Amino acid sequence: MNDQKISELWHHLHWLSVLAQQGSYTAAAARLGVSKAAMSQRIAELERAARVPLVQRTTRSMRLTEAGQRLVDDTRASFEQIEQSFAQVRDLAGVPSGLLRVTAPVAFARQQLAPRLTDFLRAYPDVRLQLDMSDRLSSLATEGFDLAIRHTARPPDTHVAWTLCSTHSVLVASKTYLRRAGMPRAPADLQSHNCLHYLRAQDTPTWTLARVAAKANHKDDRITVPVTGQLAANNSEALREAALTGLGIALLPDFSAQTALQQGKLVQVLPDWRPVGAFAEQLYAIRPYAPHVPRAVTAFVDYMRQSLTDGFSA
Repeated sequence: MNDQKISELWHHLHWLSVLAQQGSYTAAAARLGVSKAAMSQRIAELERAARVPLVQRTTRSMRLTEAGQRLVDDTRASFEQIEQSFAQVRDLAGVPSGLLRVTAPVAFARQQLAPRLTDFLRAYPDVRLQLDMSDRLSSLATEGFDLAIRHTARPPDTHVAWTLCSTHSVLVASKTYLRRAGMPRAPADLQSHNCLHYLRAQDTPTWTLARVAAKANHKDDRITVPVTGQLAANNSEALREAALTGLGIALLPDFSAQTALQQGKLVQVLPDWRPVGAFAEQLYAIRPYAPHVPRAVTAFVDYMRQSLTDGFSA
């Protein structure tokens, strides 16, 4: 094989490395912005040039052969260096640009992130943004995301984390429900209410509440109450919508409850008590550590931090 022929295969080798990262032709094609057919054709061309199979395919899965894995292992560092060098050179222009891939939880993305994107993209017209709304904890390194928004108590040590803002949890219900069932006066009263709770692993759901120190001199007072209700869900939007229809009392992160509280469609329950432990109290933007951070990433983080300065108080 002559040098010219080898030079014609750089794209093919890169596509093979993306296929190895993504684990499927469909995912790799989506990552590269090409068709699945084009992806298959490039790999087939590479196999013909190499004269050995590089990928083993079945109807349900694919995996690299020993030869394919060796190619990926031997070229991975070079492609990463090329990508990093190009990003650094592009950033010499001083203007944030290029593709920015962000993943964020569904509820937060729909309610707080998506409405803010238009102003960001108008401020940075050379940036293209792809938003993945998913509650699945994606692997940023293998799935090609530049940033993840995480509602977490502790970001992973292997990543760089920027604090976006603090959050807290609130108990809310509609006026219709409270007229029908009565307003709880103390945490223990929740046991007689239809409590709409986040779906978790424990057999008996409980809510822990701490007395608000500013309203009473009992800073360390906490009480844990077993709750029952007709609805449990792993999405705060579903719980909020049920509360809006008058089904019961929901425990929500403040970013899910903010708009409904501001509009008077929901009211806060037990305002002298603060739910604790149900959701994390910080929102972070995180990315795997890298010596160079693209300007589009830092611009987006700075924009979100400024936009979320006041948090989600009603």
